[in-house]
Amino acid sequence: MNTVNRDCLNHAGRVVVKIGSRVLVQRTGRPDIRRMRELVRQLARLHASGRDVILVSSGAVGAGMEALGMKRRPVTVPDLQMAAAVGQSRLMATYDELFARHDIKIGQILLTHDDLNHRARHLNARNTMRNLLEHRILPIVNENDVVAVDEIKFGDNDLLASLVAIMMEARALVLLTTVDGFRLPHGEGRTKRASVLAGVDAKTLSHAIGKGSDLSTGGMASKLQSAGMALSTGIPVVIANGRKDDVILRAMAGEDVGTFIRPAQRHEAGGLPMRKRWIAFFHKTRGSLTIDGGAVAALLNQGRSLLPAGIRQVDGEFGKGAVVNILSDEGRLIARGLSCYSSTNLRAIMGKKTSEIQGILGSRDYDEAVHRDNMVVMV
Repeated sequence: MNTVNRDCLNHAGRVVVKIGSRVLVQRTGRPDIRRMRELVRQLARLHASGRDVILVSSGAVGAGMEALGMKRRPVTVPDLQMAAAVGQSRLMATYDELFARHDIKIGQILLTHDDLNHRARHLNARNTMRNLLEHRILPIVNENDVVAVDEIKFGDNDLLASLVAIMMEARALVLLTTVDGFRLPHGEGRTKRASVLAGVDAKTLSHAIGKGSDLSTGGMASKLQSAGMALSTGIPVVIANGRKDDVILRAMAGEDVGTFIRPAQRHEAGGLPMRKRWIAFFHKTRGSLTIDGGAVAALLNQGRSLLPAGIRQVDGEFGKGAVVNILSDEGRLIARGLSCYSSTNLRAIMGKKTSEIQGILGSRDYDEAVHRDNMVVMV
């Protein structure tokens, strides 16, 4: 396999590595110390080479399950929170001991989606991690499952890893799982590893296999979707088997391990200032605006704002300032931005000229439905 496409990994000065629960723990939920020791050794090697290394680690709930004698992953939020509270300290104590053998100090960062959505807390988290890296302290990031109800029910660390990579402007993202990478159909019910993918699209997602397990919430579809976010900012991604010998070191050396997903032509998001990245990736969207072909062309080819006249349909209920997806008639995501009007007002003025807004709403606070300054083109 020609590894020229992977050369960027060998030169990546800042890498985010996500280790999934099934890599870290045994079937009982007990941490697999031998495996953790091996993974820490590899991360220590990367760190010693002068790279910035950020670890996004699952395993807290699994470790808590074993300590509490639970046979299966809890399904209720209180039990998940209890397992996370018990397991998080055990997981970090193990990491502290293992990294100390390599003279590396670690710092724990517990995040929720709210932390990343809220502008001030987002900047605080980013600044804290930057300071840790400047002092050669290795940040270990996890979702704060003890208090983050939504994150326990719907989130996963694949998404968190992608958001951390985007926030910290990483140059590579490695997602470790228990399979050799993404697998494509290869006739008669067989599959083969995809060595390289040129981006993530709907067809790729349709082949995703794996829905997680009792000890984890993610799966291959989750990894591909999270990879797609990182790719849109120009961050290459590797999905690989965390149980293989030296997999992290081999991946970062540009060897043909796992599945390497290279960014396509850089999107607008790739060169965005942090405020626009915050709009594009760190908010949960509250609704969507479907626009006509003329509006699509104006956004993509002319750098224009979205006017009410170009809107065909408004979905969802949201207030002024909410983040919304902007879709083509075919449902393709064109852009994401902050709405100048509520969903109720947008439904009243969609398809109308700017000059008609005041007559319909009684005032015209904005000419635009979504201003270009508060919009990120996603294609």
